[in-house]
Amino acid sequence: DLEERGMSAPMGDGELTVQGDFIPLETNSNHNSRVVGTGGVGGGGQQQHGSGVAVSGVTDGQPPKRKRDNKASTFGFSVILNGDNKEYVGYTGTPWKERNYSEGIIGLHEEIIDFYNYISPRPEEEKMRLEVVDRIKEVIHDLWPSAEVEVFGSFSTGLYLPTSDIDLVVFGKWESLPLWTLEEALRKKNVADENSIKVLDKATVPIIKLTDSYTEVKVDISFNVTSGVKAARLIKEFKEKYPVLPYLVLVLKQFLLQRDLNEVFTGGIGSYSLFLMAVSFLQLHYREDVFGLNINIGVLLIEFFELYGRNFNYLKTGIRIKDGGCYVAKDEVQKNMLDGYRPSMLYIEDPLQPDNDVGRSSYGAMQVKQAFDYAYVVLSHAVSPIAKFYPNNESESILGRIIRVTQEVDDYREWIRKKWGSPLNKNEVTLFESQQLDERNNNVPDDDNDPVVAVLSTPLSKTSSNSSSPSLRSSPSSSPLSPSSTSSTSTSSDGDSDSTPCKTAKQQPSRGSSAHREKSAAVSNHRTQSHTTSTPPGGNKGGKVLTASH
Repeated sequence: DLEERGMSAPMGDGELTVQGDFIPLETNSNHNSRVVGTGGVGGGGQQQHGSGVAVSGVTDGQPPKRKRDNKASTFGFSVILNGDNKEYVGYTGTPWKERNYSEGIIGLHEEIIDFYNYISPRPEEEKMRLEVVDRIKEVIHDLWPSAEVEVFGSFSTGLYLPTSDIDLVVFGKWESLPLWTLEEALRKKNVADENSIKVLDKATVPIIKLTDSYTEVKVDISFNVTSGVKAARLIKEFKEKYPVLPYLVLVLKQFLLQRDLNEVFTGGIGSYSLFLMAVSFLQLHYREDVFGLNINIGVLLIEFFELYGRNFNYLKTGIRIKDGGCYVAKDEVQKNMLDGYRPSMLYIEDPLQPDNDVGRSSYGAMQVKQAFDYAYVVLSHAVSPIAKFYPNNESESILGRIIRVTQEVDDYREWIRKKWGSPLNKNEVTLFESQQLDERNNNVPDDDNDPVVAVLSTPLSKTSSNSSSPSLRSSPSSSPLSPSSTSSTSTSSDGDSDSTPCKTAKQQPSRGSSAHREKSAAVSNHRTQSHTTSTPPGGNKGGKVLTASH
């Protein structure tokens, strides 16, 4: 069972060592990300036990060499950080953490915002990906000048991780799909790695998969499929409706990616399924401020893990997004299906095509459920009142207990920055004009002696598709929920997941309002404590800007 969950690695002498998905708290590897003199991105190689993975450092000529398919995989990560590998000293796997956070659930909220700012697409990453798209477009238009090429998926919505793939669809008129014609042309032009290009002509949606030979960006190309473009439009609409969605989704995508649970063809949950699960979670969440920015994302994350890791009845219940969202009984769904067919374990009705079960191919859904349950237990303990008595609690990363970014990914991003980034703005600091600061913060004083606080926001220089992403502050006063709120983090949807076929939020009892008043009262006491926001030792990274505040 441990081998199936990716929690063990064979050692050199043949014995099996059981490992956790996270770094044990008793080690010294879970602290602030940068160590003086041994910075994370400039370091040398790493050797991963069990999988024979060697990672080269950053070079000016080529990206760090990929020795495995998933750069972000943390399989065997604890062996690397806790072993005797001297070349790996100084890198913790939490490069977003450059300061200490508040206690408990408020600290988790602050750290999620820092993680979002770190992991979000940077201008140079978008620039690099656009070049990849242009190279492939050129090959396509040489073959079929009248063909149209559109980008969809995470690259078009702005919800992509550093190693996410690019989804392209080609529209044209052919008697049969020209998969092999395009594959041959891409080979001749040396656009793709020779061994990476594959034609999946027997798949439900036939595609060409390839890896760009220069940037190592993965690309999926389909033909005459409109559903992906429509889905991207739908995702953008939900991002506007729920500004907190990008924060949740990027954390969840990283969580699944590093465990190799993010691909449908390996049994995991695809990006679209994960996004719809998050939307359903928010739709059926009774807390009134779930639509706004003034909400504790740490609480929402723990509640998400609790719902889908513990309380959701996968056997009897399906998810429906349209018309405000509700749950559906699988028995009722099966009555409308053709003979011999039944809903999948993770049944998610496609809001764009109701007869399509988005989760039908996720045969490892229960593995994902176990991972969510694990995350719920770990985070709940990490934000509990007893956590303050843990050793080195002030400098420990709470989010780092379930999420780590490999040095291979950090090196890859550094290589991209060197190749495509602006030399004038190396630390991704957003440069605001004074008038812009006034408009954004409305509190810029004249006195230079006022205390400095960090305002965490989405950089203005990010892509237009990501411009609707929220701007949240990590100040404890902006978080309406106190650490004590996690003791009652049951979602509005958990108890009803196996009941009536379509019970919407409006039909559910008003549990949220009284609980919200209790949490707000608890926070008012918590706010009386003084919280000092320290300046990150590694400089302003991830689009943060310092401004004065009274």
